[in-house]
Amino acid sequence: MHIHRSQTGFTYLALLFMVATMGATLALTGHLWQKTMQQEKERQLLFVGNQFRRAILLYYERTPGPVKQYPKQLADLIKDNRYPSVQRYLREIYADPITGKKEWGLIQAPEGGIMGIHSTSDGKPQKIGNFNEQYESFNNSLRYSDWKFIYRPNAVGNMQTNLMNIK
Repeated sequence: MHIHRSQTGFTYLALLFMVATMGATLALTGHLWQKTMQQEKERQLLFVGNQFRRAILLYYERTPGPVKQYPKQLADLIKDNRYPSVQRYLREIYADPITGKKEWGLIQAPEGGIMGIHSTSDGKPQKIGNFNEQYESFNNSLRYSDWKFIYRPNAVGNMQTNLMNIK
C-alpha cells in the first residue's frame, strides 16, 4: 500500500477538524450543563425559601396567647417548646442550595424574632423575571441575597391564604 503525500495532509486536516469540532461540542455541552444545574439550584432555593417562610408563618400564627411571636432563632422552627408536646415546623435547617451551607441571612422583625431568611450568596441569578405573584419582589434582583423569603401577617391577601395553608 502506497500513500501519496497529498492524502496524508488531507487526513491530518480532517483529524484536526474533527478534534476541534469535538472540543467545541464538549465546551457547549459543559456550558449548557452548568446553566441547567444553576437553574435547578434556583428552583431548589425557591422551594427551600418557601419552606422557611411557611414554617415562620406556622410558628407565628400558632403562638399560644393573644400576642403573636416570631421565632427567636431558626432552631425554634425544628423544635417549638411553647407547647406541652413539641411542635415541629421544619424537619431540619436546610442548606442553602446556592452556597451549600446551612447558613442563612436572617431578616429581623421590628418587634423581635426572625420574620424571614435570604441566601448569603452575592452570585447573580439567571432567573430575573417572570416570578409568580408570591415572589414578585424578586424580579430584576441582582444577587441571590436579594431573594428574601419573608412572612408578614398584614400583607394584602396574605392572612386568608396563609390560614388556609395552615390546616
